[in-house]
Amino acid sequence: MGFTAYLTFDGDCEKAFEFYKAAFGGEIVVKQRFSDGPPEMAAVAKGEERRIMHMTLAVGDSVLQGSDAARGHADAVVKGNNFTIVWSPPSREEADAVFAKLKEGGKLRMPMQETFWGSYFGMCTDKFGIQWMINMDIRKN
Repeated sequence: MGFTAYLTFDGDCEKAFEFYKAAFGGEIVVKQRFSDGPPEMAAVAKGEERRIMHMTLAVGDSVLQGSDAARGHADAVVKGNNFTIVWSPPSREEADAVFAKLKEGGKLRMPMQETFWGSYFGMCTDKFGIQWMINMDIRKN
């Protein structure tokens, strides 16, 4: 259980993470493009298939995660507030309880659900404008 920063870019996620890797060291342990997703993700705009859907840079005990925004699936990227806080709960029950509180008075972006990458996952923006991802690895539970 812990918190992670999740950064959102407008087409330059891969270049940014190469820059962060050069600065901090570490290893890029995940690089998924939108074209790597399942068929139901076919709604990604033409020409965006090569954008980064998810990337993780591991540096010691820390990770930095990010992606490119997919037009039609995300709000426009605004530099300066293009980040999300990710929380990894220990159970579905706790995930659901915290998610329900966070989305109260805010905006639901994606309901809690099982995903093709092996997580119980949801996204919302709280009433203070902070973006949250709840991500519980169901392969471990």
